[in-house]
Amino acid sequence: MAFKLTHALVAAAALFSVATSQAQDFPNKPITVVVPFAAGGPTDTVARLVAQAMSANLKQTVLVENVGGAGGTVGAGRVARAPGDGYTLLLHHIGHSTAPSLYRKMAYSPTEDFEPIGLITDVPMTFVARKEFPAKNMQELIAYVKTNKDKVTYANAGIGSASHLCGMLFMSSIQTDLTTVPYKGTGPAMNDLLGGQVDFMCDQTTNTTSQIKGGKIKAYAVTTKTKVPSLSDLPTLDSAGVPGFEVAVWHGLYAAKGTPSAVVDRLNKSLQAALTDPTVKQRFADLGTEPVAQNRATPEALRAHLRREIDKWSPIIKKAGIYAD
Repeated sequence: MAFKLTHALVAAAALFSVATSQAQDFPNKPITVVVPFAAGGPTDTVARLVAQAMSANLKQTVLVENVGGAGGTVGAGRVARAPGDGYTLLLHHIGHSTAPSLYRKMAYSPTEDFEPIGLITDVPMTFVARKEFPAKNMQELIAYVKTNKDKVTYANAGIGSASHLCGMLFMSSIQTDLTTVPYKGTGPAMNDLLGGQVDFMCDQTTNTTSQIKGGKIKAYAVTTKTKVPSLSDLPTLDSAGVPGFEVAVWHGLYAAKGTPSAVVDRLNKSLQAALTDPTVKQRFADLGTEPVAQNRATPEALRAHLRREIDKWSPIIKKAGIYAD
């Protein structure tokens, strides 16, 4: 018995030594952050800002790879299947919590197949329309889409995307079903909105602020309960015709399951450093958002937040009867 116990202790010590060595040596090659959406979208913007700052902190290249499709599940699935060594990460948004309710079959579990690293930011959303859209304010937009519901088109970035969820909640709130046009990412959807091929959409400030300020699209309201400083002229949707409406898009960073805790800790320290970087904070502010407080940029906080969001959205999605194959 004593021999077995000694053997177990030696084995545990060896594993600890290997894990410690891995952390001390980490990273010794480039890290890839998978964004499960098309390039040019809001999550891609957040990822590139954070990756650049983490790269400086880690003294190693941090690359962003866009792997879009199926509401973010294709890219997330790639990370779930990756080696648990900290070199393949996932930067996902609220869609990571809605996928289990939207997809009948999933090759991974958002709560079981990843190691949370930390929350990054809560991004407000905006209701925007093509430049020539006739409605002048949110009340007029609501009246117009109700009257013209058969010909008005609502763009989204695909099933499970933040823009899809926002639109679903909006249509439910005004009790009007609209023609939706799904895209493979927010970037392509915004391009068609700019070109006038679709009428309106709900999109994150990280993707709309520059277009709004440049006068390229019409803006009507923000989806948070309080106004957004960088878009101070816009009312909240809650005050502009849809009482109680509130949607914010949170982003989190994850590693593949099995990544050593020491490596997760190193990545978390790098993320925390990135979120306090003055350049990142200023760029986030320019885009209508800000980094989360440091006590939320932790593995524990992200793990708890993900579970709460799954519990929040599951009954809403099931009641709407929306599923993806």
